[in-house]
Amino acid sequence: QVQLVESGGGLVQAGGSLRLSCASSGGTFRSKAMGWFRRPPGKEREFVAAIGRAGLFYADSVKGRFSISRPNPENTMYLEMNDLKPEDTAVYLCAADRWDVDANYASPRKYDTWGQGTLVTVSS
Repeated sequence: QVQLVESGGGLVQAGGSLRLSCASSGGTFRSKAMGWFRRPPGKEREFVAAIGRAGLFYADSVKGRFSISRPNPENTMYLEMNDLKPEDTAVYLCAADRWDVDANYASPRKYDTWGQGTLVTVSS
């Protein structure tokens, strides 16, 4: 399994944009599916977006605002975030599933490798 490292978080005003990156450390990506999750302050981890064999998937709360991409499967995965809201404030984590057998992309249990997260803070 590869080690994942997120970057690109920071402080942004409501309505602004950020692009998060997820890169491998110590090897290239082998995973057939990858996803983004987030952990808001004081709340449990929740699904944001995923990309895999079955296509692209987004949580209803971010549809039309966030976009997941993996232009080079062996390199960086991105999460483009637009029209950010204070409710988007969270630690964002990327996750990888090497084989993509489980079709439940929104379940954290699908993924076998996780990054440490990058903090996104949206001010009002």
